[in-house]
Amino acid sequence: MKHVRFRDPNGATRRGRWHDDGTVSFGGESFDRDEVTVLPPCEPSKVVCVGRNYAAHADERDEALPDRPLLFLKPPNAVAAHGDTVRLPAGKERVEHECELAAVIGEQCRHVDADEAESVVAGYTCLLDVSNRDDQDRETNWVRGKAFDGAAPIGPVLADPEHVPDDAAVETYVDGSRRQRGTLDQLIFSVPELVAEITTYMTLEPGDVVSTGTPAGVAPLADGDEVRVRVEGVGSLVNGVEREGNA
Repeated sequence: MKHVRFRDPNGATRRGRWHDDGTVSFGGESFDRDEVTVLPPCEPSKVVCVGRNYAAHADERDEALPDRPLLFLKPPNAVAAHGDTVRLPAGKERVEHECELAAVIGEQCRHVDADEAESVVAGYTCLLDVSNRDDQDRETNWVRGKAFDGAAPIGPVLADPEHVPDDAAVETYVDGSRRQRGTLDQLIFSVPELVAEITTYMTLEPGDVVSTGTPAGVAPLADGDEVRVRVEGVGSLVNGVEREGNA
């Protein structure tokens, strides 16, 4: 099953089902998707991201593979929805796309063993990690590089875990042309390993997001681009791109 948060034509926020026929439903009512506003599938207190979790991406960045998950945070202001326009920070020359599988946490948890981690994952979604390299490459904590407004579009749905294959493809398309492709079996650290490591240090809350890293092929975005992140078993997250100050 694929779950969706949306605002119905009366303005009410609903948690319903996403159907392959182009509709969403809640409480016995069905709506065409163009009648509703798709919202992020969860409301995280934090997005915990993982750097260099694909060997090929570490290689293209000319960086060493980590010996433990390289973690950084995106705050709630970074979250955007399917269909939202990503605004590239003004004055930055190199803002790049990163497609990722994201796990959404279903219950408050701490000190979760890797072999039990799947029990705290409510489902999976797509995430676009928009990365301001101009500043990322100058700072240690990546606040300017990764945590700006709208830097983490997620969605459009939350897919039950059984729908996502262990070797699911994770891809980015820009204006219809594929730029990135990787598979989940290429992850250096698996979702259970990531959940175990993260919960060693912090409590994860219901709705929090663990984003698992990006494959090779990252490249700059430009004003007017349309970006599609596709995760096999989840679907496609689509966002337009606009240079800040061009509105």
